[in-house]
Amino acid sequence: MARTPSVVVFDVNETLSDMTPIAERFTEIGAPEHLAKTWFAVLADGALRTLLNEVQLDRDLDAAVEHVLSGFMDLPVHPDVPDGARALRAAGFRLVTLSNGSTRVAERLLTRAGIRQAFEVLLSVEDAGSWKPARDAYEYAARTCGTDPAEMLLVAVHPWDIDGAARAGMSTAWLNRGGTPYPGHFTRPEHTAPTLNELSDELAG
Repeated sequence: MARTPSVVVFDVNETLSDMTPIAERFTEIGAPEHLAKTWFAVLADGALRTLLNEVQLDRDLDAAVEHVLSGFMDLPVHPDVPDGARALRAAGFRLVTLSNGSTRVAERLLTRAGIRQAFEVLLSVEDAGSWKPARDAYEYAARTCGTDPAEMLLVAVHPWDIDGAARAGMSTAWLNRGGTPYPGHFTRPEHTAPTLNELSDELAG
């Protein structure tokens, strides 16, 4: 039986934010759009430079990197996120984020969506000393929230994030936005839903 958490921990990139505009920026600089997915998995400036350095761009590398990164400050959330987050907060869950990206991006994203007040704290692995899916990243979130990983549920679209959180002792929920099969080599999630609205109905019910 799935555990009942008190804290819901959200991944940010692709889970809350719609990254489609970033993928479009890859094509705008002359890079293949599929490279965006590769980079989304790590979201490190150095990795972006390495990826773009391997392709023929329509501008110099520094300008290309700046064009892609500047798009993060204007990303929208997925349409289901505002109502889903508000429903979870109204049901009494504490909401936090844990991102491999910066808290500045998460702050702007949630503020623009009108739901920043629903989130207790915005966390980044920059302060954890380890990137997800390392155990230390999830344990950092638990320490910061003053609770045990067993009292937390990670919500993410990335199976590798689900796997890392489960190994750290958290409950997990996979948002299957793409309608794809869950990879068998990762720890399976305790909850699966196509949207945050449906997940919030399940958790709050």
